[in-house]
Amino acid sequence: MQKCKNCNTPFSWSSIYKSFWLGYKPIGCENCNTEHRITVLGRLKFVSLTIIPMLVFGHFFSPFDNAFSTIGVGIAILIIGSLFTPYFVKYKKVAQ
Repeated sequence: MQKCKNCNTPFSWSSIYKSFWLGYKPIGCENCNTEHRITVLGRLKFVSLTIIPMLVFGHFFSPFDNAFSTIGVGIAILIIGSLFTPYFVKYKKVAQ
């Protein structure tokens, strides 16, 4: 899990996860209030673990003839992938 670049306090899983769904909102350290922003590589990791698997399944690997089943499984893949992303993304300290 990512830590603060200033004081090495680990970020909580929930604060990183909320950051994704709020438009990559910066994360503030709970200990020293240093602001951290997601890196470009971190954004690419988020997309590669959520959107890309969902689209690949929907277009190439869907065994369902029903569109609702395909969409439902695609959304489940998106949610499951998003649960793992806080462990892989990196944040950088905002220069002040």
